[in-house]
Amino acid sequence: MKIVDAKVVVTSPGRNFVTLKLTTDEGVTGLGDATLNGRELAVVSYLNDHVTPLLTGRDPHRVEDTWQYLYRGAYWRRGPVTMAAIAAVDTALWDIKAKVAGLPLYQLLGGAARDRVRTYGHAHGRDLPELLDSVRARLAQGYPAVRIQSGVPGLEAVYGVRNTSSDGVQVLHQQARPMVEDWDTDAYLRHVPTVFEAVRAEFGPELPLLHDAHHRLTPIQAARLAKDLEPYRPFWLEDCTPAENQEGLRLVRRHSTTPLAIGEVFNTVYDYQTLITEQLIDYVRSAVTHFGGVTPLRKLFDFAAQHQIKSAIHGPEDISPVGMAAAIHLGLAVHNFGIQEYSGHTPLTAEVFPHAYTFIDGHLHPGQESGLGVELDEELAAAHPYEAAYLPVNRLQDGTIHDW
Repeated sequence: MKIVDAKVVVTSPGRNFVTLKLTTDEGVTGLGDATLNGRELAVVSYLNDHVTPLLTGRDPHRVEDTWQYLYRGAYWRRGPVTMAAIAAVDTALWDIKAKVAGLPLYQLLGGAARDRVRTYGHAHGRDLPELLDSVRARLAQGYPAVRIQSGVPGLEAVYGVRNTSSDGVQVLHQQARPMVEDWDTDAYLRHVPTVFEAVRAEFGPELPLLHDAHHRLTPIQAARLAKDLEPYRPFWLEDCTPAENQEGLRLVRRHSTTPLAIGEVFNTVYDYQTLITEQLIDYVRSAVTHFGGVTPLRKLFDFAAQHQIKSAIHGPEDISPVGMAAAIHLGLAVHNFGIQEYSGHTPLTAEVFPHAYTFIDGHLHPGQESGLGVELDEELAAAHPYEAAYLPVNRLQDGTIHDW
């Protein structure tokens, strides 16, 4: 069996997605997600100009060999653009391999280690009453755990709070330049404990609550927040300080027992070495789409398991159903699964990417179709072309660009 065609499809059914479709000489196809939010076309160019010409004629069953070929052969290693492109190839190859075997992908990863995959949903509110209503809505949808994000008094806009539909799916407003949001760290640090206090008072001590600081804090600020949240027993505090400063997590860990999750902006295992070997975090957050695919992410989870650290694959709306399906297959198979982020997708996205995975009672299952269990409606995808869109930029009150 040989690869005879590699096609990159860009579509925007509400937000932008980049998909790689590989086809073999026996007519078997495989899909991979290469979406890089806000930098999609950089990955499209990387794939079209540098990767897909290398794939024609290769044996699709040589998944590990192809991964090493693309990673080491470029000389310039790592980075989000490179790893998103490699992830698309790797995931598509696994899709083909599982289809040829006539099995869902998780069976090739060792079989199911659990019956279903537990998720958490996103609850947002510009103020506390709106946030409490959003939590109620997520619980009504069956979510067993909820991430809580609130507007901050005095700030006009806070990332992760605005532009959200009633079902929790982020509404993307396409824009030619990044939105600029204001930021006040002290106001945020004062406000977040009151948010947890209000949610706990309304919903009790048993509901697992998560919170994302979006990398905005210095290590000492992150340590203060982690300690202030301890009475409310959060499930985790996510991205409390910029992830590239791994040593900063030592300070946070030294001062608090609040569980920590990090890694959605990481691209390889090398970004995690200090955090895992020193047990500075409790959950690894990388996505199949941004970490080079199924092959390296499974290896990361095995590494993390040796240090009692669990998986928590990044799963926002900008991970396409292809990348989400791959995450669900991995989550079902790995022993040290923790929780899966799941925001769902718009109905139009589901039409462009018909899929077998299901969301029932707050849990996901990949289904029993062979491969990933996801297809791509190319005709419908073509009807929704790419539109420029960017993540926002934060500025402090003096006009300084702030950490993301």
